[in-house]
Amino acid sequence: INAEVLRARPERNQKMLQIEPERNKRTSELKLKQELGLISAVCLIAGTMVGSGIFMSPEWLLRYMGSPGGSLLIWAACGVIALLGALCYAELGTIIKESGGEYIYILRLVGPVPAFVFAYTSVMVLRPASTTILLSFAKYVAAPFYPGCSPPQIVIKCIAASCILVLVTINSLNVKLALSIQNVFTAAKLSALLTIVIGGLVLLVKGHTTVFQNAFQGTDTNFGSAGMAFYQGLWAYSGWNTLSNVTEELKHPEVNFLRAILIAVPLVTFLYLLVNVSYFTAMTPAEIISGAAAVTWGNKVLGSWAWLMPLSVAVSTFGGVNASLFTGGRTCYVAAREGHMPEILSMIHVRHLTPSPAIIYSSVISLIVIIPGNFGTLVNLCSFTGWLFHGLTLAGLLYTKNFKKVDFRRMLNEVTILIPIVLFIAAIGLMLAPVISSPRVEYLYVAIFVLSGVVVHAFFIHFKLCPGLLRKLTLFLQLLLEVSPTHKTEN
Repeated sequence: INAEVLRARPERNQKMLQIEPERNKRTSELKLKQELGLISAVCLIAGTMVGSGIFMSPEWLLRYMGSPGGSLLIWAACGVIALLGALCYAELGTIIKESGGEYIYILRLVGPVPAFVFAYTSVMVLRPASTTILLSFAKYVAAPFYPGCSPPQIVIKCIAASCILVLVTINSLNVKLALSIQNVFTAAKLSALLTIVIGGLVLLVKGHTTVFQNAFQGTDTNFGSAGMAFYQGLWAYSGWNTLSNVTEELKHPEVNFLRAILIAVPLVTFLYLLVNVSYFTAMTPAEIISGAAAVTWGNKVLGSWAWLMPLSVAVSTFGGVNASLFTGGRTCYVAAREGHMPEILSMIHVRHLTPSPAIIYSSVISLIVIIPGNFGTLVNLCSFTGWLFHGLTLAGLLYTKNFKKVDFRRMLNEVTILIPIVLFIAAIGLMLAPVISSPRVEYLYVAIFVLSGVVVHAFFIHFKLCPGLLRKLTLFLQLLLEVSPTHKTEN
């Protein structure tokens, strides 16, 4: 295709395909730059984890568990699961130094068909669905202009779409700028959580401890309820696997991968626990269950500064979507590089060195997803599939450690093998919990959609239908977007 591009526009494209010497001194081939240092890696993980979940999940955990003590235990257990899962992924990252997260791990350890099914589900549903939380951001932004009533849906959707366009432009043009924005928003989110923590500590000192006197009274020990509580809690922790999507852009991954995880995940877990303690010191369980816990907390504790809480929710949402676009584009890019997506998505911009086609494609799907407005139901139904692929990744890790002669770095020494075993069992339980607790026919529809990936793989990957059309489209888009195939560093 590059040869055809040069023949089509020889003067322009010869210049377009030249690589600046200082950008790649050792090779004349394009590849992503290693821009992620330790601080940026920590901010990327924490920024992805701290989204709208910490402001929305507390009411659901309390509703399912029935007591403050039971709720706090679930929050702590979810943090432990997130940390152990991240450590398993860090171990995989020491031998598979490629971007792509679960996709590349499933591809290398399990096989191409399951990997394609993951990429298909992730690119078409899971990643775009994560950007729908921008509707919450847009609602908070529009609210001051519509006092006394709810903003029109068309206004909310236009604001959300504008935010996606701004973020996709930034992520397509400059990796450093995208990471700088992520660092700033992560700092703002952590500051907001610290504000809630400090307010709670002040109330504790003043003796607001009534709710903790019978903390476990009324705890629901039903398996289904506990499973759904874990489900909601782990949604707030989603993002612990973020760094595995950008391994190739991480500086010194053999060191910084583990360090970033050991800093970010425990930090977020500690803050989440203290934030929930603060909620319980300021509000009764009934007030928390009524919804909008952070806003209610702000009205009761901050007084005239209560507007900081809606702003914090908006900032958390915006920063989370920026991280989702940054990492989601890399998954699509790696899948295309392995031949599981159209070739154009495996190319990067010749000057900016960003996977702009993959980022643009992900944003287009996200814009389509925003239109219906009621996609939240589908998000809840599809989220459990994430644990299906986590379990598949862990199964591949266990198989490789026991039956393949691979020199794994023993970061956790003798107990390493127990961690993926426990997490694999937990993944199965978390995948089945919503089905057992509240069986719905919609879960069957989700399963059919996931399995349809096998049919799509057969038609477009195995039998390679419509190659001529895709070739012409790739040539056109390569000229339009000024992109070129990349060189993958061998590891």
